Amino acid sequence: MAPQNTGLGPIKQLSADLIKWQNDEALPIWLAEGIDLSKGECFEAIDLVDRKATDVPRRARIVPRQIYSFLEGARLGWNGPAEDIAAGLFDWFTRTYLPKAGYIAAAANLNNEIVDDTFDLYNQAFALFGFANIAASVQSRKALAEEHAANLLNFLLENYRHGEAGFREANPDKSPLCSNPHMHLFEACLAWEAVSDDPVWSALADEIAELAMNNFIDPVSGGLREFFDLDWTPMPGDKGRIMEPGHQFEWAWLLCRWGRSREDAGALVAARRLYDIAWTYGIDENRSVTFMALNDDFTVQNPVARLWGQTEWIKAAVALAEISSGPERDAYLADIPASVAALRVYFEDAPTGLYLDKLAPDGSFADEPAPASSLYHIVCAISELDRFARSS
Repeated sequence: MAPQNTGLGPIKQLSADLIKWQNDEALPIWLAEGIDLSKGECFEAIDLVDRKATDVPRRARIVPRQIYSFLEGARLGWNGPAEDIAAGLFDWFTRTYLPKAGYIAAAANLNNEIVDDTFDLYNQAFALFGFANIAASVQSRKALAEEHAANLLNFLLENYRHGEAGFREANPDKSPLCSNPHMHLFEACLAWEAVSDDPVWSALADEIAELAMNNFIDPVSGGLREFFDLDWTPMPGDKGRIMEPGHQFEWAWLLCRWGRSREDAGALVAARRLYDIAWTYGIDENRSVTFMALNDDFTVQNPVARLWGQTEWIKAAVALAEISSGPERDAYLADIPASVAALRVYFEDAPTGLYLDKLAPDGSFADEPAPASSLYHIVCAISELDRFARSS
């Protein structure tokens, strides 16, 4: 980072501009084409040509993300029917994706038939996150959301608990174990802390934070790995070497939140190092965007740049600016406009309110629909930027 004095005026304007885009362009088209309000359902993606929803199976993970996006959008000033959307999606989600097995199935088709009933810890994490948002904002569904969350968490603890810490990916065991689902479980636990007095959520958040600092993060380099063997040691071979810059930023954001709430200096030190790695090695100098993956020696493993990586850069820069002072704070502040500019690259050539997703090394974008899953990343980044702009 190159320290420079960046005033908050431009940052406040960036926040206002992004909120306007979200409220006036993005949420309206995702309501019109990405949601069937009469059925309480949502769709996987919106085609960039005809601007209509795609007729493909809906992954479970997109439903809690859309619940969050519309509820948080309303908090940021969107005047659409956010609570009705969230309640309808919650009812549909629990009716369709929660089979008798007790966990969230992976995908359902347009007839609401489960087409992929596999267990994926990632989907369970997002279900818990979505339930927390329902409990916080939709009073008519709060008790049900709490019940579903408790049942799902108990199911995970009984059937997928890892002997050391965290959770397994399969039962019977199957490698690799993954840090990414735990990151979103961490996020879900922090969301539940805000709405529940049950100590189980804080205890699990603490456990995941410790797992991240003791096992996910390399003790020498400070970088966070993605894939692990069954004993939480790095997965053998090239797979165990993968470190994703976007996830370095995302974990930095989460560890800042957790570290501040627990007054844990070690978490804040780890967050700064994660940010430094992602910023130094994970941003393409030519495209000025965060790309997909590094090896553990910080050489580039995958140069494709996904939209979501830019949103995590924004969130991490904001979080670290909040805990820093002097030239260090100025450096993080200077990174906020750069990260917002990186995100806007994905809006420029897309239809109003939509976005592109995969940027190749040659500067071209993949020809594909706008994924619903990315809206959550965008709204969350806008929310964090807005909160910082208002409080600073």
